[in-house]
Amino acid sequence: MSVVKFAAAVPFPAAGRRPLVLIAEDGATDRHILEVFVRREGWNVVAAVDGQHAVELFEQHRPDIVLMDALMPRMNGFEAARRIKLAAGEAMVPIIFLTSLQETKELLRCLEAGGDDFLSKPYNKVILGAKLAKYEQMRLMHEQLRVEREKVAQSNAHLLREQAVAKAVFDNIIRSRGLELPNLKHHLSPLAIFNGDVLLSSRTPDGGLNVFLGDFTGHGLPAAIGALPTAEIFYGMSAKGFGVGEVVAEINRKLHRVLPVGVFCCASMAHFDFGRGQVRIWHGGLPDAVIYRASTRELESVGSHHLPLGVASPAKFKATTLLYELAPADRLVLCSDGVIEARNGAGEMFGFERYCAVMRSVASEADLFESVRAAVFDFIGANACDDDFTLAEVAMVPAAEFDGLPAPKPDRDASGPSTFRLQYELKDESLRAFNPLPMLQQLMHDVPGLRGFTSGLNTVLAELYANALDHGVLGLDSRLKDSSGGFAAFFNERTRRLQTLVRGSVSIEMEHRATDGGGELRIRVADSGAGFDHRRQSDSLADERALSGRGIALVRRLCESVCYSGDGNRVEALYRWSHLT
Repeated sequence: MSVVKFAAAVPFPAAGRRPLVLIAEDGATDRHILEVFVRREGWNVVAAVDGQHAVELFEQHRPDIVLMDALMPRMNGFEAARRIKLAAGEAMVPIIFLTSLQETKELLRCLEAGGDDFLSKPYNKVILGAKLAKYEQMRLMHEQLRVEREKVAQSNAHLLREQAVAKAVFDNIIRSRGLELPNLKHHLSPLAIFNGDVLLSSRTPDGGLNVFLGDFTGHGLPAAIGALPTAEIFYGMSAKGFGVGEVVAEINRKLHRVLPVGVFCCASMAHFDFGRGQVRIWHGGLPDAVIYRASTRELESVGSHHLPLGVASPAKFKATTLLYELAPADRLVLCSDGVIEARNGAGEMFGFERYCAVMRSVASEADLFESVRAAVFDFIGANACDDDFTLAEVAMVPAAEFDGLPAPKPDRDASGPSTFRLQYELKDESLRAFNPLPMLQQLMHDVPGLRGFTSGLNTVLAELYANALDHGVLGLDSRLKDSSGGFAAFFNERTRRLQTLVRGSVSIEMEHRATDGGGELRIRVADSGAGFDHRRQSDSLADERALSGRGIALVRRLCESVCYSGDGNRVEALYRWSHLT
């Protein structure tokens, strides 16, 4: 046994409780010397007489460092070290082997058993003290890292729970309804948990469909924040019958106010009128929308004609829309720039030309959506998308087919007026600046039990008001629409006359009363125009195959009766409904 000369104690790396050292040594003298030395160094000590005893004391006291003799009875130090390391789990418990072994193979065995270091007998107390201090410092650092890691894990778990709740709320708001229609196909692939792209769809009171695709700058939660007010405005105004221009103008006003500079929404909004076979589009900042003509397989691009939403101030915002005629089975295809800019492994973009080429190559319009979607993913292969990716296709279908699709059941317990009489008149400047239909349609929407019938009823109201304004006050001839380009000419002339209107008025009177199982609504519309020969008009319905003159025929079909009076500038329509049929 070597003579021991004790050195000054090495200071502990951190304040707090005194560290505990487990000494496992079967020799009583060596064990006693080690206990005395370690205590003088300022450590607490527990001592074991063999390996089995060492394992038992470790499980009982959980020491910070272990001094382990390699060769002991009952259980040698190698097996004891393995069991202690297993019991320690993720905690760092340094084991220093104290051994008289000299062969490299045997020393390596100490490390393989879980030892962190070894000290050969006869050992130097100064070196042993330094090693104890070093490993205690390492242990404390490891423990601090473990605590911080647990805090990070807990914080991350908390964040994931919050994100899961936020995403559930986000999805319920953004995709609350309307995307499961048979004539609407879509694919959304968000780059992050939250999608910077937003796809919204809502049936409208006039029996049509509003569709909105938006692509906010950036990705994840910051990009998705703007989707919440966008969806709220879209669903609320669509349900009330507001037009495309009015909806996007309100969304722009909101986003311009709440979004920071540099964040905006490239968007496209379309309203499908299945009765007239038309789609009205506002397009700003997205890749070109594409109209697919089913009969000829030709494509018609609808380019971006506006700035993205949130860029222009409300005073400078342009809400003008484009109107297109669609035949049954024609499609409108919308996409975010994640589709066009998708890249393959070589860094090549999918591109708009390839996008259109896929559409031209399909054998049938029914294959259009899936062919484009599959082509994009075949192109990028195993390459991950580097942007949010949204693709949508809406098919034009006959009005009767769309009306027959499942819709929310009418709420017969809704609170609202069941018996009322309303008079409303617009004059001069108000005719130019205000559309009364959304407000009146919302009133009918709130009548208990009537909600399920508002599609047809709103069509009646819209046709009567349009006839009064367009043909009565503005004096437009519906025969302007008889040619293929007539609709554009008609609406251009309508806009011109409306902007220069000096005098004119349209009055609307609505009177509703409840009946057993339903109700009846009388709508009276009068205008300040010169009127027309209503006696001849009332004798025969308009030719439904013609491009004009279909409105009155449609109103007659939907209503119990339609009666013109005076010079033809007064009309009364009676609409009866029953939820028992």
